[in-house]
Amino acid sequence: MALSDQLAKLSTRAKEAEDHAAAARDKAKADVEKDRELARGTADAQAEHLREAANEGKGQISDWWNNAQSNWNQHVATVRDNIESKKAELDLNRAKRNAENAEGDAAFAIDYAAAAIVEAEYAVLDAELARKQADEVAQNA
Repeated sequence: MALSDQLAKLSTRAKEAEDHAAAARDKAKADVEKDRELARGTADAQAEHLREAANEGKGQISDWWNNAQSNWNQHVATVRDNIESKKAELDLNRAKRNAENAEGDAAFAIDYAAAAIVEAEYAVLDAELARKQADEVAQNA
């Protein structure tokens, strides 16, 4: 596949992520949770594909890209661990902080590079879910 075709595919995927994130605002919490899990599965598959491509390309791609891929995997694991631990916190102030942090994570992920687009979709969906959880806690308070 030509590099320009790969860029076109990347652009299309970024638009899909944008559309999914925008649609999440109008969806019920349960639907956002399902979408988030689907995005996580897609992100995991993309990460595995990236790992395989890096391994197959050793000697053909610079060591920098191998290091970037490894660092990205570590970053993703850390962010996901933080997300999972924050989901257990239910008081209103913590829920609001969690939502604000999740939204910040989403904004940073959106600014990241090509391989991060799928991860950015996950982060945006997580932020939307965190905000819905904060709203839910506020209604019950």
